[in-house]
Amino acid sequence: MQAMAKGQSAQIADTILNGFNRHFTIFSKITRGARERFENEDWHAEREAARERIMFYDIRVKDSLRDLQKRFTLEPFDSQLWFAVKREYVLLIANHLQPELAETFYNSVFCALFHRDYLGNDYIFVRSAVSTEFIDSEKPSYHVYYPAKRGFRASIKQVLLDSGFNLPFENINRDVRNIIKALTKHTFTRPRRAHLNFQFQIISSVFFRNKAAYIVGRAINSNQDTPFAIPLLHSGNGSIYADAIIVGTQRLNRLFEFSYVYFMVDHPVPSSIVTFLRLLMPTRSKESFYSAIGFHKQGKTVFYRDFLHHLKHSEDELIFAPGIKGMVMAVFTLPSYPYVFKVIRDRFPPPKRTTRQQVVDTYRLVKMHDRVGRMSDVLEYSHVALPQDRFAQDLLEELYETCANSISEEGDQIIIKHLYIERRMTPLNLAVLQADDRYLERLMRGYGEAIKELAAANIFPGDLLMKNFGVTGQGQGRVVFYDYDEICYLTECNFRKIPEALYPEDEMASEPWYSIGANDVFPEQFSTFLFANNRVRQVFLKHHRELLGADFWIQKQENIKAGIYEDVFPYPKKLRFHR
Repeated sequence: MQAMAKGQSAQIADTILNGFNRHFTIFSKITRGARERFENEDWHAEREAARERIMFYDIRVKDSLRDLQKRFTLEPFDSQLWFAVKREYVLLIANHLQPELAETFYNSVFCALFHRDYLGNDYIFVRSAVSTEFIDSEKPSYHVYYPAKRGFRASIKQVLLDSGFNLPFENINRDVRNIIKALTKHTFTRPRRAHLNFQFQIISSVFFRNKAAYIVGRAINSNQDTPFAIPLLHSGNGSIYADAIIVGTQRLNRLFEFSYVYFMVDHPVPSSIVTFLRLLMPTRSKESFYSAIGFHKQGKTVFYRDFLHHLKHSEDELIFAPGIKGMVMAVFTLPSYPYVFKVIRDRFPPPKRTTRQQVVDTYRLVKMHDRVGRMSDVLEYSHVALPQDRFAQDLLEELYETCANSISEEGDQIIIKHLYIERRMTPLNLAVLQADDRYLERLMRGYGEAIKELAAANIFPGDLLMKNFGVTGQGQGRVVFYDYDEICYLTECNFRKIPEALYPEDEMASEPWYSIGANDVFPEQFSTFLFANNRVRQVFLKHHRELLGADFWIQKQENIKAGIYEDVFPYPKKLRFHR
């Protein structure tokens, strides 16, 4: 009997691992295709691939569930069997190239099969069982170049050539000169000041996102460690060129910010890429980098482990998040943790006309869509258990009053059936209240740029009020949209000019003198309902007056319908080289 049980546990473990291996193979194939799509300027296919890749994980989990249910009798839960299954699985992944991803896949399958009562470390990987340090593969995680041996210019040129494109560089010598000129400002003043250990360490895989490919690495010169990325763009004439060099941790942080769609990075050992990226940006979490390179499920796993650890080692209460309370979401935060938690309310008061399913659909749309650096990524969880004594009393009362369908109690735990988690930002309306003239100008410029860049990506926020936008980086960063319940595709809107009144009395009437369809939008009205403060209005109009006219929006729609993909760069224009 024990032999049979042992055999079954090994077979179950093997079935789950086969499901993961199938997933990673398909994931890698579509990721690897980013190079060809870039070379062919097939931007539409790249966007479709990004959407498809996000969906692959859940499809493969369902495939594994069907395989397991077809081959084995899994109900009722057998604690001895699943203890043995996990043990067998650990043995199988001991020498695996992606053990941490395989663990997360195992967890996903198990959680889909059994109640949360069984989600302990005896049966799933609450803690990781296999180290990802020093995993070797045939493909190294990075290459090293020594300018003292090869020559400074020759080293930079080789870095570009080793990116491995089938297309030639438009003018590689020009690119090398531009890169050296920019890089020497940060690493050393003159080449003769290079130290004996001067080297370039370059990640062996190119990072693809939208219309750019990025070479990512660092320059080491004595005790100075300078991270950088070189964006390569397609010339449109059968060649590529280096558009800029992004130097320094702060600017690389923006490149890998949570408001961008995931990179395509093909490498057999993702953990090695994450480890290298953490050397470049040491204040960033593992979670953010796994998500940044497309492993958002692993990002969720790492985040949740970190969050549970933080809860255990902190004492502050969950409280209402700063800002105006939303009609659709109850939003709360833990002051000592830089995230907000969102629960969909049971009912939405007028004038909201959306439904719960529509809200879920809009958040899924954002997950699948190109976020162009202007929409916050969202972590989505089901059946999350939080200690009841960590909730502020007024928050708990409101959750029971307005979100009763989404929460329940189990012992001393509050169970949230469906939870969204986002980075905490300073609401733009609050940032504006405290801003001096110089900072207000920066905020309003960023606010308008966010709206324009979303429009270029075929996104209309619906509700443009400043309370729905946040400022990243403790009030010193970029303006990002984060309230998605009224979001829609720009091409679904009907932008109109307000027709002239036939009679003077029409303009004084309480009701408009013109018909309004369900999807009609009148940009001329934006200024009225967005800006109660004239000071703020005037600064906004100084930079973005065109947003108040229908012509701007109609032109954006025509561009999208014509298949024009606008350039939205994740680095300042001042960094771009002159061609």
